[in-house]
Amino acid sequence: MTRFVARALALIVAGWTTSAASADLNYGSPYTVYQPLNAYSWAGPYLGGNVGYGWGSVENNPTKPSGFVGGVQAGYNFQNGSPWVFGIEADIQGTTADDRFAPWKFSNPWFGTVRGRAGYAVNNVLFYATGGLAFGELRGETFGITESHTNAGFTVGAGAEMGFAPHWSAKIEYLYVDLANSNFTITGGVSNGYSFSLVRAGINYHF
Repeated sequence: MTRFVARALALIVAGWTTSAASADLNYGSPYTVYQPLNAYSWAGPYLGGNVGYGWGSVENNPTKPSGFVGGVQAGYNFQNGSPWVFGIEADIQGTTADDRFAPWKFSNPWFGTVRGRAGYAVNNVLFYATGGLAFGELRGETFGITESHTNAGFTVGAGAEMGFAPHWSAKIEYLYVDLANSNFTITGGVSNGYSFSLVRAGINYHF
């Protein structure tokens, strides 16, 4: 009986030792059961904000609206034990982009995107391409008359994102955005649309 108790105690101690050793392993941050031990995981939902600068031109008009951009983004990444990461992201942005030429002024007060993302992760650094739907407002003014059109177009781009703390990552991104044309009365029924480039930096919290 004594030998049995001693052996049982030895097994319990061994179990505690194994558990403690396992707890000391660095699983990375964040960690999911789908990733190898010590590997950073990009899987799951996230929410964040961004700031940047955009510059572009209005189709069939000399104006070239440019200005600062800021907004929020949310998304979800899928990763299952490999360096490849796939996801979807949506954002909404406010902008100061505008320009005036002769009697016309054009501005882009806001825009948003819904995009797919595909990338390759090197541990806590993710390189990705992105593209999808873009939508936003192009506002024209002349001689005190204002006319606005909200259109849907497309966007493509690329970026890099780095996890720098538990649940936190920072990114830098380039997008090309093309908002479809509309016929503006203030330009004599001419088809006008806004296309622009955007460089922005952002930060995300991963849940």
